[in-house]
Amino acid sequence: MKLLCGEGSRAGGFRALQGLPMQKINRNAVLALLSLASLVFLLFQLCYYKFYLSQKNGAAFSKVRGSQSGQDSTRWDVVRKFLGLISSHNIPVYLIDPLILGLVDKDIEQIRSSPDGPSPECKYFCASRDFTTFALLDKTWKHEVGLFRTAEKMGFQWLKIINKDPRLDGMDDLSGMEIPLHYIFKLASHAIHLVVFYERSGNYLWHGPLRLKQHMDRKFVPFRKLHFGRYPGAYEKPELLHVFIDDLKVQIPKNPSSFLEEMSHSRFLECRYREARAFLQLYPDDASLDAVEFRIKAKSLLHLAALTLNNLGVKFWLSSGTCLGWYRQCNIIPHSKDVDLGIFIRDYKAEIIPAFQKAGLPLKHKFGKVEDSLELSFQGEEDVKLDVFFFYEEEDHIWNGGTQAKSGKKFKYFFPKFTLCWTEFVELKVHVPCETLQYVEANYGPDWKVPMKVWDWKSSPSNVQDNGVWPVDEWDDVIQIY
Repeated sequence: MKLLCGEGSRAGGFRALQGLPMQKINRNAVLALLSLASLVFLLFQLCYYKFYLSQKNGAAFSKVRGSQSGQDSTRWDVVRKFLGLISSHNIPVYLIDPLILGLVDKDIEQIRSSPDGPSPECKYFCASRDFTTFALLDKTWKHEVGLFRTAEKMGFQWLKIINKDPRLDGMDDLSGMEIPLHYIFKLASHAIHLVVFYERSGNYLWHGPLRLKQHMDRKFVPFRKLHFGRYPGAYEKPELLHVFIDDLKVQIPKNPSSFLEEMSHSRFLECRYREARAFLQLYPDDASLDAVEFRIKAKSLLHLAALTLNNLGVKFWLSSGTCLGWYRQCNIIPHSKDVDLGIFIRDYKAEIIPAFQKAGLPLKHKFGKVEDSLELSFQGEEDVKLDVFFFYEEEDHIWNGGTQAKSGKKFKYFFPKFTLCWTEFVELKVHVPCETLQYVEANYGPDWKVPMKVWDWKSSPSNVQDNGVWPVDEWDDVIQIY
């Protein structure tokens, strides 16, 4: 060592040789330390998220039923952020998503009684779906600009769908005023569909269709998968319940199963005011005192009949001349002299007759029997009567019967199969056949647009056929006149 140290050039070379492996050792150590530090930092982040952020923002839901994917928690997180958004603007929304309400309904008693505590798993809002649907009552909120600004700051993209306000339509005015009907809030891979409900004059809630304007992005979300918006809908005002679902406080219909049943039959048809105006230009309305008084009485009778049947839970619809009046001229036909309703025979209840009598409508006649051609007629105010026809469903058609009292002859009126939709008529939410044109044409033929003041129920209808004669020994039961 001394020799080497004494020779400067050699000593310097030897130190240089010694420095090479030392640098290699130091580099490996540094890399190891860096890797260890990164691992420690990663563990710290995981612990921070699990024990701090999850407690601050809601449950972490480490166990997700059916799946452990991040997509499940994304849905829950988008709902959480949306609820935070609307809460910050004091907007009272309620959950109407059919998929989630269907799951909730199975556990409704447990959910009602469960305290505000952490959920062991994300069972409802993590369920697989493209949207989560909420409802908003229009009169409870007006300040949308501030909401949109906050939504954008939170990362939401939004879309507003507007259309004409049908509440302003009428025989004297076709308003072009547009109102908001639907909002879409999109974040990450999930979207919130906010359906706007409006109160109508028949004391019910209505939502409009979702129709995109030409300039709108049709790929913004998969619109065809939306549960609301394909058609307008009509609903009773729901009683709401505050509950905690997956650690999120939300409002839901108090009876989810009833709401879901209502949803499946909610399609709504507007009266055709434009066509009615055209009809009245060809055939001016009867403005005589008799016509005005009849319409007042008929409207009162229809409201009383609807109240009576609704209290019994019996589904009915506008039929015959009353349906024609709604479809053709958006009003009661003044020369019809009666109110006509239809009821499926499967919905018949023995309480119908006593309920109408208790309401002040005495039975005028009862023809047929439950098994065949039943029809009832009740006497309203003065000369206005209520006719109730019962309809029988066959494999490929529907029919109702008629009976001539003096001869016992039976008649059959054939209709194509139809379903029921809601409409508003004389300030009343009431059913009509969804396939109204086919229904009217079956009864009144292709010339249904032309008023007929002379009408023979045995021969005038396009769909009538002879159906034999009641046996004489049954007349006392099937032909009852009061």
